[in-house]
Amino acid sequence: MPAPTIYYIRHGETEWNALGRLQGTQDIPLNDLGRVQAVQAGNILSELAGRNGHELAKLPFVASPLGRARATMELVRRTLQLPPEDYALDPRLREIGYGKWEGFTLPEMEAADPVFYAQRLTEKWTLAPEGGETYADVEQRVRQWYDTLEADTVAVAHGGTARALMVALGFATPQRAVDLPIEQGAVYVFGPDGFEKFS
Repeated sequence: MPAPTIYYIRHGETEWNALGRLQGTQDIPLNDLGRVQAVQAGNILSELAGRNGHELAKLPFVASPLGRARATMELVRRTLQLPPEDYALDPRLREIGYGKWEGFTLPEMEAADPVFYAQRLTEKWTLAPEGGETYADVEQRVRQWYDTLEADTVAVAHGGTARALMVALGFATPQRAVDLPIEQGAVYVFGPDGFEKFS
């Protein structure tokens, strides 16, 4: 089978996103802007799928189990006039775990532990906060997820899992991917030859 194409959407904005707080595994709901972004992503997806000859109703849809991803998925599907809850969940798509730093901003993290913060700036792909995960860990689980795909797929997940997928598929180096902004309200198309953002 040829490599599947993934239509990848990051969840819409939450209040913690707006405040710069690390969310990780915390279940923070979408804010008003986040709901608008989810509808925007649905409209972009509709246009892309039509251009690529995909009938969206026949594609599998899968989301991270975290509430912000599920809410985004359901708004996307409503925008596409598809049954909102007719999609799968996969825990391998959940956001990177930030351990004890979940809920903190980066300046708060730096103030609380400047030594760890400085080390993390140079080793972000392989250094985990206490109780958290490394990006290398996330890369392994999203690669396992990708290897199970049997068809082109729509996925709604997180910024961290998008970066890990880019590296897992050989589309970016860890050094490039680790600080790459992943836009909300956009659709990233991971195809056989790389990835492209549509917004």
